[in-house]
Amino acid sequence: MQKKDQNSTASENDRRRALKARRRRCLIAVGAAIIVLIMVLFVVILVLALTVFKPKEPKTELVSAAVNGVSPRLTFPVIRIELNVTLDLKILVRNRNYASFRHGDGKSVLLYREHQVGEADFFPGNIPARGSATLPCRLTIEVDELGSDLGGLISDVLAGELAMETRTRIPGRVTFLGFIKKHVVAVSVCQFTVGLTDFKVRSQVCKSKTEK
Repeated sequence: MQKKDQNSTASENDRRRALKARRRRCLIAVGAAIIVLIMVLFVVILVLALTVFKPKEPKTELVSAAVNGVSPRLTFPVIRIELNVTLDLKILVRNRNYASFRHGDGKSVLLYREHQVGEADFFPGNIPARGSATLPCRLTIEVDELGSDLGGLISDVLAGELAMETRTRIPGRVTFLGFIKKHVVAVSVCQFTVGLTDFKVRSQVCKSKTEK
């Protein structure tokens, strides 16, 4: 009888050890699966961060420029130039990200011979993922500033055209997955020539970049 009890106890102990061994193997298998899953998720997130979720610079482009004004006149004997010119610009902003681009107040300045002769502001807005928006901009030339280089201005008026430049800066933020935020600033520089007889833009060259 005692021998039978000992055998029963030994069998019970064997079953317990076997059960513990199975549990240990299950825990090891589950732990290994979790580690593999974490590694896979890490690789996926890394790939997405370097490709899809990598912030791309918004592209800005001057798509339309209309010039309104009065032909310049030279007055004598006091040399004075009377000029009234307004530029109606349309700047296209392309959001190349897979997330919306929310921009704040932007600014565009007008330069003549490296001197600022006008400026205009952009209102805040939102450009959807992989979308674009056209921002209107009206720049009025400040005649007093334009005459800071009177000799060059007289030469350009006699030649019948003005070479000018706009510098546009639009700050904003790209948000991925609702919590990954990246601040970027879209910048464009456009150089163009305005004919003073027909008030048309005769040539233009634009470049864009992003400040981070």
